[in-house]
Amino acid sequence: MGSEAAEEEVLFERRGHLGIVTLNRPKAVNALNAGMVEAMLRQLTDWAGDDAVATVLVRGAGDRGLCAGGDIVAIYKDMLHGGTETAEFWAEEYRLNLLISQYPKPYVAFMDGLVLGGGVGVSAHGSVRVVTERTRTGMPETTIGFVPDVGGTLLLSRSPGESGTHAALTGAHLSGADALFLGLADHFVPSENLPALAEALESSTPEAAVERFAHAAPDSALAAQREWIDTAYVYDDAEEIVRSLRSLGDEAAAAADTIEAKSPTSVKVALASLRRVRGLSLEEALDQEYRVGLRCLAGPDFREGIRAQVVDKDRNPQWKPPILADVRPSDVEGYFAPLGERELGLATLGSESKETV
Repeated sequence: MGSEAAEEEVLFERRGHLGIVTLNRPKAVNALNAGMVEAMLRQLTDWAGDDAVATVLVRGAGDRGLCAGGDIVAIYKDMLHGGTETAEFWAEEYRLNLLISQYPKPYVAFMDGLVLGGGVGVSAHGSVRVVTERTRTGMPETTIGFVPDVGGTLLLSRSPGESGTHAALTGAHLSGADALFLGLADHFVPSENLPALAEALESSTPEAAVERFAHAAPDSALAAQREWIDTAYVYDDAEEIVRSLRSLGDEAAAAADTIEAKSPTSVKVALASLRRVRGLSLEEALDQEYRVGLRCLAGPDFREGIRAQVVDKDRNPQWKPPILADVRPSDVEGYFAPLGERELGLATLGSESKETV
């Protein structure tokens, strides 16, 4: 993609001391592509050292959401042609996620409407994360034969009890109140107040601006389900989790049905990812997710999941293998094996930079 096209798909402007990033692909619910990620990396790096910019705001164009995730149609086409564009895109995207998490200035994200997958990556690592009554967020990757990434495994591993495990395995769409409960967001602001909040950020600190417009959040449905979630998802074995959910009945049994409709390989690898990521830094988590992601690119389920959900839209994926019991521990282990020269190496870069300070 040319730089001119990328600039049209992500817009940058300064108002007062506020730097504004607007994801600008409204017809695609602002899905991220390589050009957008590269442009954001450049601009955010510039603004980090610009004394005229005190705060950064990230928002989405249109009224459907901040960002529906990465452009999975582009990923599908790249897989069909055996290309390397997806691996290169993820490498840049994960560097962007890391920059956002370490940003030296307040980074405000308007998590309004749909905020899925990669959308979580450009928002939930920020320092001031705002949800609304319209927020529908989550990491729905197991639905398409993939595994939560963009640092999502680390974020969900830090959620209360086993709520993050439930969110990762079921791929559930979550409300703004649920996002607050999970630790993916900080403040609840009615969507009608977002334009006024953005204007206030031009001259006020984020703390003062948010205080003017924030409301008490509604109750989280996920928080109300905490008891059975913590009981069922405590296991490190996906089949044991499903059995436990079934034994608890009602909402828990419905969650078991949901999990069993996902890619069995993705469910088991997602569970292993969440368990392995505990205690890791974001750099280490992103390195792990990159290993897993490249293995997903090489396997059958990611391509099949995108085909069924987005390309042919028959909603009837043929997973290989088709059931959890057929996914062997050695299969799961292979997803985490070192990549050798293909390693992303963010943790290595981080340790090297600390040594030179």
